[in-house]
Amino acid sequence: MATYKKKIDLKKGSETAKQGFKNENDVVNIFNHWKTNKLSQDWLVAMNYDLNDIEYVKAEKIKGSFKADIQVQVSITIKLKSLVDCQNIQVKLVSNEKGFHQIDKRWLSKYNELWDIPDDVYKILQHYTGELLPYKQYTKDSRRMFLNEMTAKEQKLLVDWVNKNKYLIVSDILKGRGKFAAEWVLVIQKTYILKWVLKPINLVMNFYLQGDVEITRRGNLHLGKITIQRKGGDGGRETSKMLQFKLDPTELFNSSNL
Repeated sequence: MATYKKKIDLKKGSETAKQGFKNENDVVNIFNHWKTNKLSQDWLVAMNYDLNDIEYVKAEKIKGSFKADIQVQVSITIKLKSLVDCQNIQVKLVSNEKGFHQIDKRWLSKYNELWDIPDDVYKILQHYTGELLPYKQYTKDSRRMFLNEMTAKEQKLLVDWVNKNKYLIVSDILKGRGKFAAEWVLVIQKTYILKWVLKPINLVMNFYLQGDVEITRRGNLHLGKITIQRKGGDGGRETSKMLQFKLDPTELFNSSNL
């Protein structure tokens, strides 16, 4: 894997954006034409396959709400034995040089089902999202509280809990659970040239975990390179009270040390 990092994982210049990456179906189509498509071959090599061993590649889009977007079946022959690998890939299509993408959004109750959040921490998050109104006057928003408007004790409770559970949290919001958990992340940047990076999910998780768990000056929360915040927007509808996680997929282009 290491020998391909600069030459294979990060690809730019040779393929133009006019190839037309509109959605995950375009990625599926490229994988399915692996015999003649150089980009597909580069992706397979980045996933540690020897092209000479491959019999066929079959990719398809995964239906439903899962962390993986496509599944790629690769049939390989090694020492006269045929094996079929199934690789689940999360695809991020970006059209800007930089920019945050929402990677997970749910009601607090759904996160509580996953993580069994302590009651005192759960209440802090309810005030933060607006499920509970502010418990004091003169907050920046009469509908909810920012984390830096809460007591020092409450801020420490939240930071300590997130820090203790950060590996579980990042695994669930990036990798997911079950048969369609993501095993790879493919980021394709569609600017005037095509640029891509393909990394194993565990390396991606470790990359975005880099950094502290801390409350920002705006009163939101950073978990390493990931921002945790109230969803907001939606014209003030109830869905604005959901909790969301955001990151910048283009930062993986600077992850050559992984």
